Amino acid sequence: MQIGIIGTGGFSETHCNLLEQMDDVRVSAVCGTSLAKAERFAQKWRGVAAYGDVNQMLDQEKLDAVYICVPPFAHGALEKAVIERNIPFFIEKPIALDDELPAELLARIEEKSLITSVGYHFRYTDATQRAIELLQGRTVGMALGTWMGDMPRVGWWRKQEGSGGQFLEQTTHMVDLLRYTLGEVTEVYAAYANRVMHQVEEDVTVADVGTVTLKLASGAVANISNTCILPISDQAGLQIYTDHGVLQIQSNQLVDRTKGETYTLQNQSNPYALENKAFIHAVRTGDTQYIRSTYQDAIQSQRIATAALRSAATGAPVTL
Repeated sequence: MQIGIIGTGGFSETHCNLLEQMDDVRVSAVCGTSLAKAERFAQKWRGVAAYGDVNQMLDQEKLDAVYICVPPFAHGALEKAVIERNIPFFIEKPIALDDELPAELLARIEEKSLITSVGYHFRYTDATQRAIELLQGRTVGMALGTWMGDMPRVGWWRKQEGSGGQFLEQTTHMVDLLRYTLGEVTEVYAAYANRVMHQVEEDVTVADVGTVTLKLASGAVANISNTCILPISDQAGLQIYTDHGVLQIQSNQLVDRTKGETYTLQNQSNPYALENKAFIHAVRTGDTQYIRSTYQDAIQSQRIATAALRSAATGAPVTL
């Protein structure tokens, strides 16, 4: 299989390394915002062609699938070019800055019946899968999600028109994890503020603290809070409060605290490897059952993040 990569950042490198370890899979081309960036990226692997224009790459290379790993503001034309050529694609989250573009792209994807996968890797962790099993037979009352850390040191991230803000760009993982484990969200109320980072870094227009209250279709309630004012990364995870106790899903483990007992499960598998394996298997065979986040599903997580932004701006809850 011949794979193309769009984007030259850290996630492109992560996926490239994993793909290169698979049998009969080869990353054959990469496209960057400039030819120079693509060439620097391509030098890390043997036989990878470099391009500075996505249409040129797609026309000159015979690709079986494409990975799109670009910042939120860069979405749109790239996906349209890939969809136009009927190429299945894997895309990193978040899938856009708004709701309108994903809806437009989904219509094109469904028209072509394209295989897609979105990089919500928490769905592929051992901790998440075990949590779903343990939740059977338990009544969920509420959940608390967090993404607490520092501000990424890239210019586009600190601008609202570049990243969409922390809740959209980072904390979307917790939003998606909430949906995946507990079901759909029906209402969102958010409060955001700029407390520190606009005094520390130049041109900061994203909120640096925020808290979002969510109502779920099940009747449960949740809160997901984030900040990027800390000097170091602190914590990211989801705590689920049930009539049996507390389930805590973290990036590396699951902790289940019930009366008189604590059960801990450490992740053994690599979720990034599993999501790649699921996507490549689907492209190769047409069997999509192992893909845990399609583009169609990811739109629902996107809608929650953009609803939170609207709620924070207006001071009113948003019904989904």
